Amino acid sequence: LIDCNNFYASCERVFRPDLNGKPIVILSNNDGCVIARSNEAKKIGIPMGAPSFEFEKKFIENDVHVFSSNYALYGDMSARVMQILSEFSPEMEVYSIDEAFLKFDSNSEIDFDALGIKIRNQIMRSTGIPVSIGFAPTKALSKLANRIAKKYPEKTKNVYLINSEAKRQKALQWLKIEDVWGIGAQHAKSLKKIGVKNAFDFIQLNDTWVKHKMSVVGLRLKYELSGINSLG
Repeated sequence: LIDCNNFYASCERVFRPDLNGKPIVILSNNDGCVIARSNEAKKIGIPMGAPSFEFEKKFIENDVHVFSSNYALYGDMSARVMQILSEFSPEMEVYSIDEAFLKFDSNSEIDFDALGIKIRNQIMRSTGIPVSIGFAPTKALSKLANRIAKKYPEKTKNVYLINSEAKRQKALQWLKIEDVWGIGAQHAKSLKKIGVKNAFDFIQLNDTWVKHKMSVVGLRLKYELSGINSLG
């Protein structure tokens, strides 16, 4: 999974490089609420969905740069990123405006760490958009690998590979149940009540129970996190 980092803010920075390292927020069409934030804006406590009028003082005090959303720009930058990604694998699934899955032959002799760095560098050089990349045997695990790459950029260089059972289990134990891709707030709340705190706890559950409580979608997710490809 390739995911653009803070995509809307990164798009604005392409044309305003002087804002690198400075807090940025993007507002909704009517400038009503925050729909995107740079890491710097997150660190000073500006939440997603924050009503802009309630945070005007905080914006001024922290020299936050505020932009109205520009979807024409974001769409154009997304198309450029996806075009580059399509050159690395014929099997590409665009998941959202800033995310895409690429499929590679797991039996090939590909150095995935080196490939990830190459993809990341080419996108940055061609578009100015930073990305994080997660490699893993399934989509759900690649989502998790991407999350780790993004969370620990200094250690991972924004590229992380789950390629062993030990790394898979460690990653699942690290991932809180509410942060698992595909598990909504209600399911997370219900799972916590029965002692499921992380993704590793989740995959220990009985298949029949998961299917009954979370439908076949939840069961497929359990298989995916267990390393069994169930989402194509």
